[in-house]
Amino acid sequence: MAKRKILTDNDPTLRTVCRPVPRITPRIETLLDDMIETMRDANGVGLAAPQVGVLLRAVVIETEPGTVWELINPEIIETSGEQEGSEGCLSLPGQSGHVKRPNFVKVKALNRKGEEYVLEGTELLARAICHETDHLDGRLYTDVAEYMYAPEEEEERVSPRLRKYARRRER
Repeated sequence: MAKRKILTDNDPTLRTVCRPVPRITPRIETLLDDMIETMRDANGVGLAAPQVGVLLRAVVIETEPGTVWELINPEIIETSGEQEGSEGCLSLPGQSGHVKRPNFVKVKALNRKGEEYVLEGTELLARAICHETDHLDGRLYTDVAEYMYAPEEEEERVSPRLRKYARRRER
């Protein structure tokens, strides 16, 4: 495994629609492993392949320590409810914005064995699924943010659940 460089918002790769993963290969498995290490090293909750310069439809999400979801060719098939709150991104360091997302999301994807599965998530997991799949279509959370927070407001706007998650990951 290796940490990869996370691209920042000025990189055009982040605005490019990704192509599907045609088949799971050792190279894709290495990409997933590297993405997990990179996400954890950056204290992130999720990471999409284009954030590390790979234009393939693959994301990793870890909203609870030790439970990583690998979503290859994810497709959101159902959403409901609404949540709103602060959202940030590893590709936009030091920024956050107020974003509305569904409170429930059902997504269909492949795992690293090429098996299709369905993942249902609420709250932070639902938000992460939406955020990361947006990256695969060249969208950033700033495209849907109602407004952005000033840098000095950022820390107080981070949800208590996300702060708790970050503290657990630091142990």
